[in-house]
Amino acid sequence: MKKALVMLATAISMSGAFAQTSAPASAPAGAASAPAGKAGHERNVEDRIAYLHTQLKITSAQESQWNAFADVMRGNGETMGQLFQERKAATNVSALDDMKQYATIAQAHADGMKRLLDAFEPLYNSLSPEQKKLADTTFHQPGGGHHRQHDKG
Repeated sequence: MKKALVMLATAISMSGAFAQTSAPASAPAGAASAPAGKAGHERNVEDRIAYLHTQLKITSAQESQWNAFADVMRGNGETMGQLFQERKAATNVSALDDMKQYATIAQAHADGMKRLLDAFEPLYNSLSPEQKKLADTTFHQPGGGHHRQHDKG
């Protein structure tokens, strides 16, 4: 179970919500190799935001919806980063406390995905048919698109 928690923690903390989707090899190199810690985590989120902005070919008319979506990604990333730092800092926790921490993280992730969906829907609705195809391909990856390629294995 501990390995599964570590893998989940890594996947969520390194990527932040939709940033968890698989990034093709053309994604920014920093997204895969940024150092651990708050600065590295923030850089990963920012790299993913920049990648998605380019990948989806966001237009100036879509910037307000895009900015709302990107702000939610940043907020979710910050929340998850804080929760994982707290979890990492906790020592000598009981099995019950460990499960409570995990439940808190899982609930924060679910809440964050709901906020992200609420921000993504107006953006998606503003996309052209070509952009929607790009979004559909980008976010729908084998295995549900919930892990970046370098997190597998």
